[in-house]
Amino acid sequence: MIIDTTEVQDINSFSRLESLKEVYGIIGMFLPILTLVLGITIGVLVIVWLEREISAGIQQRIGPEYAGPLGILQALADGTKLIFKENLFPSRGDIRLFSIGPSIAVISILLSYSVIPFSYHFVLSDLNIGVFLWIAISSIAPIGLLMSGYGSNNKYSFLGGLRAAAQSISYEIPLTLCVLSISLLSNSSSTVDIVEAQSKYGFWGWNLWRQPIGFFVFLISSLAECERLPFDLPEAEEELVAGYQTEYSGIKFGLFYVASYLNLLVSSLFVTVLYLGGWNISIPYIFVPELFEINKVGRVFGTTIGIFITLAKTYLFLFISITTRWTLPRLRIDQLLNLGWKFLLPISLGNLLLTTSFQLISL
Repeated sequence: MIIDTTEVQDINSFSRLESLKEVYGIIGMFLPILTLVLGITIGVLVIVWLEREISAGIQQRIGPEYAGPLGILQALADGTKLIFKENLFPSRGDIRLFSIGPSIAVISILLSYSVIPFSYHFVLSDLNIGVFLWIAISSIAPIGLLMSGYGSNNKYSFLGGLRAAAQSISYEIPLTLCVLSISLLSNSSSTVDIVEAQSKYGFWGWNLWRQPIGFFVFLISSLAECERLPFDLPEAEEELVAGYQTEYSGIKFGLFYVASYLNLLVSSLFVTVLYLGGWNISIPYIFVPELFEINKVGRVFGTTIGIFITLAKTYLFLFISITTRWTLPRLRIDQLLNLGWKFLLPISLGNLLLTTSFQLISL
């Protein structure tokens, strides 16, 4: 059987074309994820720098100034130092739990970013259960902290891990009830639908004005979920040395550091999405491309403006949480649990009942 050389060349070129399509498909799948991870990394570096500058301003200090212009590279320098430090393991601890704990804490928080809409059609995955996926995933992070505390074979670490689990359970319930109220108002659990429901009425349509009680409960609960002062009981230096991260060094210690700031950023983004109208602002910006006759880039321009607005609102909330850290003293563990179970839980339940009643009346 004789096969023509042109047929062989056609088959080879077709197979090359198919393999190129597969490669481009894989690149197209991973490119949005890598872009999001890069953006999150830069966001965390900016938060670390902002926290140091704001805390220096509050305490009348100079703050970071040597690593890069205005000390902007200080967080990068600290991260590089931790990467090259030696990883130490406790001699009588559970090495597997000790090693897996930090990874679980970081990965569970990173997955939460997949449902956050940064702008119109600029979201990794628009799911119908977006907000509840975030709550479900974020409740995995304390398991990692508990594993770290138990695997360290240290009473201070174990106590810090137990505190993290107790604190997460206490404040997860009011947080979920507040999110339920928002879902009832928006008739959806999708993050994109919640933002679009707020955009119908402009500035006064934000859920901040329609759910003021829920906003304050969500604010306090999210600070407690992030383990920020005055709720940083799991890693209280004066009581527990450094809590669940006492025995850690090197890159594993750095992962806990990154996880706390990732959690703070994701909580701030969800406050923006759920209560502050997301990428929408009361001043319309759609007319600007038409004014300059650049209709072709109107969508790109709108997306860029939407990302900028979302990040501006997010960093406003971050400023509030950073200022709170250097303003309020730490609570005792009994005060922390009393606040969660005896105050925030009944208030959030009452808020949910009120929202449900108003929704039923309006039908």
